[in-house]
Amino acid sequence: MNQQITNNAEARDKAQAAVVDMPVESTSLVEYQSRGKVLVIGGDEAMEFAPRLREMKLSPEVLLTSSSVEPGEVVVPLGGRSIDIKGYLGDFKITLGEKGKPNYELLTPDLVLDLSEKPLLTVVLKPPGYITADSRDELNLMNAFNELSGLTGTFEKPRYFDYDASICAHGRSGQVGCTACIDACPAQAISSLVESIEVEPYLCQGGGVCATVCPTGAIRYAYPGAADLGERVRKLLNVYHEQGGLKPVVAFISEADYQQVGEWPAQYLTVVVEELASVGMELWLSALAYGAANVTLISAESLPAGVAENLQQQLKTAWCLLEGFQLPLRVLRHLSVDNFSQEDLALMPDFPLAEFAGKNDKRRILFMAIDHLAKAAKNLATRITLPDSAPFGRIQVDDEACTLCMACTSVCPSKAVHAGNGEPKLIFIEGNCVQCGLCESACPENAIQLQARYLTDPELRRRSVVIKEDSPFLCVSCGKPFATQSMISTITLKLAGHAMFQTDRALMRLKMCEDCRVVDAVQDKEAMSAGLGQNDSIRQ
Repeated sequence: MNQQITNNAEARDKAQAAVVDMPVESTSLVEYQSRGKVLVIGGDEAMEFAPRLREMKLSPEVLLTSSSVEPGEVVVPLGGRSIDIKGYLGDFKITLGEKGKPNYELLTPDLVLDLSEKPLLTVVLKPPGYITADSRDELNLMNAFNELSGLTGTFEKPRYFDYDASICAHGRSGQVGCTACIDACPAQAISSLVESIEVEPYLCQGGGVCATVCPTGAIRYAYPGAADLGERVRKLLNVYHEQGGLKPVVAFISEADYQQVGEWPAQYLTVVVEELASVGMELWLSALAYGAANVTLISAESLPAGVAENLQQQLKTAWCLLEGFQLPLRVLRHLSVDNFSQEDLALMPDFPLAEFAGKNDKRRILFMAIDHLAKAAKNLATRITLPDSAPFGRIQVDDEACTLCMACTSVCPSKAVHAGNGEPKLIFIEGNCVQCGLCESACPENAIQLQARYLTDPELRRRSVVIKEDSPFLCVSCGKPFATQSMISTITLKLAGHAMFQTDRALMRLKMCEDCRVVDAVQDKEAMSAGLGQNDSIRQ
């Protein structure tokens, strides 16, 4: 037993050494420029501490929220005005009052030191250059001041993300669908443009949870990219196995939290990343498919609550898949830095290891990893029920309510639902569906519902299935097909009480194609006179 521990440790060391110099695709940089102009927000404490910033060659100005002492610094009183804080290191814009009114004022500091008991900026992950401190804690204040003193000059950071609007499921044709990345971002760096999203690179701090929750891979973490990280994990495991190591645990941990760990157990292969949330389900399951006996996510309590919640949702989906394959759920786990090595290990059974390469196509990687893990299942179910937040599933169409208006086909971002080549059919490919909800929100008849699930047969997922079809309706005048039977029935029923359709002839026009409808209306004296009457009343 001791010899195997020694073997595992040697195999681990060789595997870790083998990936040290692996190339990583570079990403572009974001540049900040700060002149050291600091806005100190607070009351008496701000008045007291602002002069100390001058000793650090910073230029302080005080936004006075309340005070009982005489101003000794450049002071801007808040005076009961509203305040709006936007911006980042070197380019903050703080609006006081209302624009266009006498109480309006705009402040443009490079840095902000917020000494309020509750920071005025409530966003979980504050923008670069926005420092908060407890004025009652001298050590906390000194740390804040030291941080401020180092933020003068020009700075660069990686552009942490890539975005492909063409596969984004956020919006189509004015309809909003998936908002997962917007809801998850702790820095509030992502906003909606209705048809797509926009990421502010100066606010983005590389949390990475946006890429983890994105169902299509439209937004990707780029530092490092998914393909580079996937190849790193694959090589780690390959070398470990080649060197005689057994039952490897792939441990994902952030760079900051890694410093809190002392000695690692012999079979732990560490993958240190910028942020833990940047590693998503496609990489967790790929690691298991590549031969990890266990995948462990390790974090400290500093992980923001919202980020931890989103990770938990992703874990629930992965656990449902593992349960469907009758694999131990705890082969994938999220533990704290303090207790990860004390828990008993759940281990994967022995099965052939995957050989697919890491790529930047998130959905393709997910399918390959999941389908490979399915090979370890003893009794594979046809379908696996998943949580509502899962990126796999189908749409259910109410056959009676659907009129085949095809509104859903015009908004689907992944070509999961489409029309039947001129025939009144609605065709669905489950493997393409990302459960974004755009079709559901676009349907004027409320005929669509989402159902999250996973079809374990790849052929079934790729198959085109007719989920609604109808007979074509022929124009009663010329015989040309122009709508469906259900659509004409629905329109006739809805407009039966309308003032414009009180005669049999007017109702019959609803059953004509566009050309015949115009010809008949012109020949209908009653319709024409009604139209003139309406125009006269409009002019009056």
